[in-house]
Amino acid sequence: MKNWIEINSTLNNQIWQSIYNNFNFKPSIHKEDWPSFTLPGPFIVYDIAHLFGEDFEYLYLDLENCILNAMIACSEENEYLYALDWQHESYLFNPRFESPINEFNEWPIPLYPNGDYYFFIKKDFSWGYLGHPWEKSISVFGEELIRAIETNKPKLFTKAIRKNI
Repeated sequence: MKNWIEINSTLNNQIWQSIYNNFNFKPSIHKEDWPSFTLPGPFIVYDIAHLFGEDFEYLYLDLENCILNAMIACSEENEYLYALDWQHESYLFNPRFESPINEFNEWPIPLYPNGDYYFFIKKDFSWGYLGHPWEKSISVFGEELIRAIETNKPKLFTKAIRKNI
C-alpha cells in the first residue's frame, strides 16, 4: 500500500475548518497569543527547544522511533492518519509503511515543527500530535496516545509546559 497520499483540496479545507473550529486554532508567531490552539483533555505540551542543539540527530531519531511506535499502537493495521501541514499540502499517513525522505532527510511532514504547524491526528480526532514551530513545543492529546508515548517516552520529552491529565 502507498504511504503519504495527498489529500485533495476539498477534504483538506474541511479538515482545516474542523481544526479551526474544534481546537480554536489561531496561528501566531507572537508569544502573547500562545497557545495557538485549545486542546481537548487529557493533553500534555512538551518543550522541544533543546532539540535544536548538538544532539539534534540523536534526539530526532529517538523522537521518530518512539512516536511511530506510539502511533502504531493506537491505530489499526490499514488505518491512515491525517498528516497536516498548515497552508501546504497535507496527506493521509500510515505509520506502519515506509516513509520517503527528502534532501534534508525528512518526511514530507516531519515530526518536529521546523517552521510551520505540523499535526498528526487520528481521523476521528480522538488523539493527536501537534507541533508548534514558534513556541517550540509538541502537544499530545488523547488518553490512548498519551499512554502509548509514556510507555516509550522520547528522550526529548523532558519538560512539560502545560498539561491536563
